[in-house]
Parts: sequence; C-alpha cells; structure tokens
Amino acid sequence: MPSTVTPSPRPRSPVRAALFVLAATLGACASPPEGVLSPVASTVPDATRISILVATTRAPSDNPGLLYSGERGTAVDFDELVVSIPPEKARKVGEVQWPKKLPPDPAREFATLSAEKFTTVGQVDAWYERNRSPSGRLLVFVHGFNTRYESAVYRFAQIAHDSHTDATPVMFTWPSRGSVFDYGYDKESTNYSRSALEMLLTRAVAAPEIREITILAHSMGTWLTMESLRQMAIRNHGVPKKISNVILASPDLDIDVFRQQLADMGPKRPDFTVFVSKDDRALTLSRRISGNVDRLGQIDISNPVYRDEFERGGITILDLSALQVGDRLNHSKFAESPEVVRLLGQRLIDGQAVTEQDLGLGAELGATAMSVSNTVGSAAGIAISAPIAIIDPKARDTLDAQSRRFGRGLGDTIQGVTLGLADGPAATSRRCARQSEGC
Repeated sequence: MPSTVTPSPRPRSPVRAALFVLAATLGACASPPEGVLSPVASTVPDATRISILVATTRAPSDNPGLLYSGERGTAVDFDELVVSIPPEKARKVGEVQWPKKLPPDPAREFATLSAEKFTTVGQVDAWYERNRSPSGRLLVFVHGFNTRYESAVYRFAQIAHDSHTDATPVMFTWPSRGSVFDYGYDKESTNYSRSALEMLLTRAVAAPEIREITILAHSMGTWLTMESLRQMAIRNHGVPKKISNVILASPDLDIDVFRQQLADMGPKRPDFTVFVSKDDRALTLSRRISGNVDRLGQIDISNPVYRDEFERGGITILDLSALQVGDRLNHSKFAESPEVVRLLGQRLIDGQAVTEQDLGLGAELGATAMSVSNTVGSAAGIAISAPIAIIDPKARDTLDAQSRRFGRGLGDTIQGVTLGLADGPAATSRRCARQSEGC
C-alpha cells in the first residue's frame, strides 16, 4: 500500500512576506477613525482655517464622512475642503492631530468645517479668486501610495499650514485603496490619472492670474507627476515655464526610468529638488518588488556617480537620512520634520535656492552663512551638526568663491565636508587618514 505524503505548505514569497512585515509595522500605530470629513458645526477662536481645492479621479463614496473611495472614477471631480487646525499651543509642527473619536474636538484635533462639490468651472474660478495668493503662486500637491482621500486632505492641510507658504493650495488625489497589499492597483491608478493631472496643470498654466506653479509630490505620486510632465513636454515641446519648480519627496521612482523621463522632457523643464533618505523602509520594499533597481528616493549621495550626475543635471538633492521623526517607515520625513516643513515654505515652494540663507540646516555648510568660525574643529565634528546634507549645483559656485576668499586650505575643508556629509563621522575620519590630513 503506497504511503500517503502530506504536501508541505507552500512557501511564502519574499515580497508577500515583506508586505506582511510592512502591514504589521503600520498596524502598530493607532488607526484614526474613518469618516472625519463630515463637517462640524464650528471651531475654536484660535484655530486656523485652511481652504483646499481638491481635484480627484476617485469614485465618489456614499459615506459623507469619506466623500471618495479608493476606486477609480469616470470623471475628474473638484471639491473645496475647509479644514480647522488646532491652536499652536495644542499641537506639534509636522503632525496631523487626528481625531480620537467623532465628532472631533477642534481645540485639540483636526476637524472638517465644510466640504462642497463644484459642478461648474465658474465655481472653481470663484474659489481661486477667494484664495488667490498675492504672489500669484500655486502649490499643487500629489500624494503617495497607500493613502485614503481623507488622509491626503489632512496631510496637505498640515503641510500648507506648517510651511507658512503664501501659495494657493491645490491637491490632486488619485485612486489609492489605502492598503499596503494593493501596491499594484495603486501603481496602475497613477497611470490611469496621468492625463487628468496634465489637464489640471494645463488649465492652471492658461490662467493669466497664476504666475508660477510649484508641484510637491510624494512617494508613488512622483511617478504620476513625472509621467504627466513628460506628456506635457512631448505635447508642447517642453514643460511650460510657469511650472517652475518640482519637489519630489521620497520618490518611488526607478532611477533608470527617472533619467529617461528627464531626457524625454528635454531642456525646457522645471527646476527639480529631491528629498532622499537611505533608511526609507517603504522604498526598500518597493525596490524588492520592482526588480531590485535603486529607487530615486533612497540613493546614497556619497556615491560619486549619483553626486556628479545630479550636479551636472542641475538637480538639487536634500538627504534627510540623519533626521529622526515619528514615522516608523521613514517615508514621510518631508512633512513630519519641522526643519523640512519650514524649508519648504521659506525657500523651496518659492523657488529660492536653499543655500541663500542661514536655515540652521546642513545647507549652511555650502551657503553664505559659512564663516571662518564654522570650520574650526574636525570635519567630522562639523558633519555631526548637519541634519540635512545637500547636493546643490548652485552651491558649487558658492564654494569656489569661498575657496578664493578664505584660501585653498579652507576651501578644500569646506568642499570635503559638504561632499562627505552623507558618509558620517567614521567614513570622514577614514578618508582623512587615507589622505594623511589632519582633520
């Protein structure tokens, strides 16, 4: 009689296992209640009201507290969301104070004051006139993977408030199911939404009262942004000049594809600033899913290949690896770090070079804030004091000028520190030992 063999359980794929780990990490955090977009009757006197125009390719939800689902809609909808942000004494910059229960307490938590669907172009134009920036600047935010509609609204309200930007806030939200197990669906949803985002940007460019447009895109939303800009460039022989600045935060972009997208845009393209972090756990998973090719948001700027390439391409890279925030995945540092949020509002959204002012960041090592006293001590000691490392093509001229002003030895020290910020103190010491220099 033949023996019965019990089949061994099917091994779990490495990708699936990684998704379970990621889901467990996210699940360790308390989940906010659903339905936070149902308006409350009033807010408290010291709260701040933020009005956002939201364009979406999501399908509407029957739940008035959600407004939209993660499924794909058949049209582009426009809505105005007015969000109440608690008084400064009751919150920390960089955090969304999610309601613990419904209805929320506006004195301590974010709350929705109104949600109005626009059905005509005239309503959209009227909203813009009410919220028009004196500078004529528009800030368009494109969220990332695993993001529900209400999460995108509250996160952008927090960014607009904490950055103190004067730009008029507009958000484009695409169909994301808000689950780590729907990576493939979310990625295809960005492709589904490319033409809709291009249409939104084209309309903004055509408006004479809008003088300048900055795009802030996060995670998988950077793919959507780059593809929409690529389409615009191919269609119009370049990206319109009004779209002057594009900020890619933790970009979930294959580095090879990013190179090709830039090439397809040609020379008539915006200025690009990229936030990267080597400890971004979400991008580690994305890399495993996507053929083990480097993700743009996780590059090591101490790698001379990347450093030289981006300097030649005129792309500014800000390395946030040394920053510590509450995000366990290290994937949202651009929004949760008070230093970075201030940097967004004070410099980057306005299209100004990071190196023009003393911001108390790593950027000051290559900026006009550099002085003789800054260089006293070891190179490693200076690097420790810099939470943000920078590759800025504009800083190269500044460094050369400083070398001429302070002498060759000092100039070499400045350049060595700036280019080695991402290495850390140990690597800097090893480099000094190899060069037989006293660091």
